[in-house]
Amino acid sequence: MAFVPPVKPNTTADSATPAKAPGSFARITEEQLEAHLRVDRYGDFLLTDAIRPSYDLQIVPRQGYRHDRYDPRDGQPPIPVLMAAASRPILFDLFMELIEPLGPVADVVLETSHRRRNGGHDDLYREHIDLPVLKSILYDYEDLLLNDGCTGIAVVNPHIPQEVQFDEHKLLICYGRPLGVFEGILAEYGVRRDPSIRFITEAEHVHSSSESYYRRFQQLCCQLGLDENW
Repeated sequence: MAFVPPVKPNTTADSATPAKAPGSFARITEEQLEAHLRVDRYGDFLLTDAIRPSYDLQIVPRQGYRHDRYDPRDGQPPIPVLMAAASRPILFDLFMELIEPLGPVADVVLETSHRRRNGGHDDLYREHIDLPVLKSILYDYEDLLLNDGCTGIAVVNPHIPQEVQFDEHKLLICYGRPLGVFEGILAEYGVRRDPSIRFITEAEHVHSSSESYYRRFQQLCCQLGLDENW
């Protein structure tokens, strides 16, 4: 996969005057920026609070999925991928359904870019957690996972191998073989294949977070038994 790296200015949900992003955001007023950040509906598609497209709407968010591939750096064969965008009302439930085929025990990876002003992120890894236990914890943190633009999560079964990622942009990304079971779940939720779809990551965009989400993220780390000193 050749994903465009995210544009991540210092935009926070708790800030009264969010910092301006480069590109199309550099030419607008603070009032225009704040108005743009309040827009969460594009047609029938609802965004979470975590992410917003460019001010000039280089990509208009919409629902759908496409096939892609991930090319490992170690020379291994390409890994098939499904990338999907789903509207907010179904997004979290869809993620929880997509991780079911991974089996009764999985590994979990938390992705965080909190306190990272110059891009990049840290991955925190927890091995061997019972899937029902993991899902119970994640339901308690639904708001964080949906609306924090600095938090992502991946659930992995390294023995299949397959992975389902719910990333910082609130995209759903399924890796591995076979992918048919994931396509079936997407279809049940009304997410259709669209080879022409482009995702919010593939153009300028902004992330939102807050100190309260950062504290919730730390609590989630504790719940999952992850090192707090990351």
